[in-house]
Amino acid sequence: MTSTRQSHTTHAGRAAGGSLREVVALATPVILQQISATTMGVVDSAMVGRLGPTELASVGFGSIWLWTIFSFFYGTATGVQTFVSQYDGAGRQRESGAWIWQGLYALVPGALVVVLIAGPLVPTLLALLGPSDEMQGAAAAYVGARLPGEIAFAGLMVCTSFYRGIGDTRTPMLITFGANILNAVLDYGLIFGKLGLPEWGVAGAGTATAISSVLAAVVFLMLVRRPRLAARFETGWVAPDRRAIRRLLRVGVPIGGQWCVGMTSFAFFTTLVARMGDESMAASQAFVMLLSMSFMQAVGISVAASTLVGRYVGARDLEGARRSFRSSLTLGVLLGIVVAALFVALPGPLLRIFTDDPTVVSLGRPLLIIGAVFQLFDAIAIITEGALRGAGDTRWPFVIETFFGWGVFVPLAYTLGIVLDGGLAGAWIGGAISLALSSAALYWRFRTGAWERARI
Repeated sequence: MTSTRQSHTTHAGRAAGGSLREVVALATPVILQQISATTMGVVDSAMVGRLGPTELASVGFGSIWLWTIFSFFYGTATGVQTFVSQYDGAGRQRESGAWIWQGLYALVPGALVVVLIAGPLVPTLLALLGPSDEMQGAAAAYVGARLPGEIAFAGLMVCTSFYRGIGDTRTPMLITFGANILNAVLDYGLIFGKLGLPEWGVAGAGTATAISSVLAAVVFLMLVRRPRLAARFETGWVAPDRRAIRRLLRVGVPIGGQWCVGMTSFAFFTTLVARMGDESMAASQAFVMLLSMSFMQAVGISVAASTLVGRYVGARDLEGARRSFRSSLTLGVLLGIVVAALFVALPGPLLRIFTDDPTVVSLGRPLLIIGAVFQLFDAIAIITEGALRGAGDTRWPFVIETFFGWGVFVPLAYTLGIVLDGGLAGAWIGGAISLALSSAALYWRFRTGAWERARI
């Protein structure tokens, strides 16, 4: 039934030609999925935050570095969406399913190798980054427990990218909902020793996330083999194809590199914040969780933009691709304005979702004013990256991310936060300035029309 409904939705969507309605139809399930996925991190942070500021800081610090290590694999996996959406637009649906398997062959073994190498080194690597001794120990427990689930998450990202490429954004949403309900239950049990489970504290939060990721990946792999989906897209098992894997990596590696560079620069920024003290890191972590309110909307709209631009490029309807981008950007900015209003109007109540510590709340208040502007530029950058990715133009965003991430973001945050003694707020102002410049560069890239000549 899902495939049939999606087929009707797809054909109706094409008639709309990149309208706002078409973007909303694709983006809404992804936004709900992002809300649910972000809830996993929010639940971890909110529950662990009851253990104390150091525990809250350790989960944020560990999560960011963990995502940084594996962001290359997750970003590269989104290249599957580019191929599937363009093949769908070109009427080559029966060739789409094979990209699931080529994506798995290309990425899962690499993720496994990283887990095997990084696992024993986690305490040493965290110690080199220089947070407090208490934060090091708690972060190592969290990362060590969560690490095995990252292999499954790489496979999960491949399957999610396939579904998004064919325009089915509901199935990933429903699987994520289920995984996050399980994560919340396991968090409660394993963090606090409830429901007959052991009391593992921060390690319990990491274990809950790992188990949820593994089960979600298993469900995805079961569903892609459904008869109706397999008949339409030929999702049955195929052998590794070196040429196909090389094509996927040629498009996907710049995306993975972009994600990795962006996350590495942000992780070093987080390390800078962690050295300001546990309270500063806790305030920053609460702020990052609140920023995800806008981020999840932008990512959902970016996925819709990528799918629609890819579909219209595959059909050689370049004007439809341009309309899709304009509609996506309009929706993203409007939603970003709503989030900005919430940040300005309700800083205290929003921060107290995560902690009642008065020092942490006091440090976090000015961050929400900065965040009101930060998340608007972030939305523009994320949505534009999605549109370029759908067209297969993945190298230029990588160059932009590298330049502004390491050439502007980290040096400016250090200068404003440390050298000029601006503290936590000064560091985040540096991030906002860098993001404003990079979003302008990405928008300029799309407006030049260079993406029209990209080939996958």
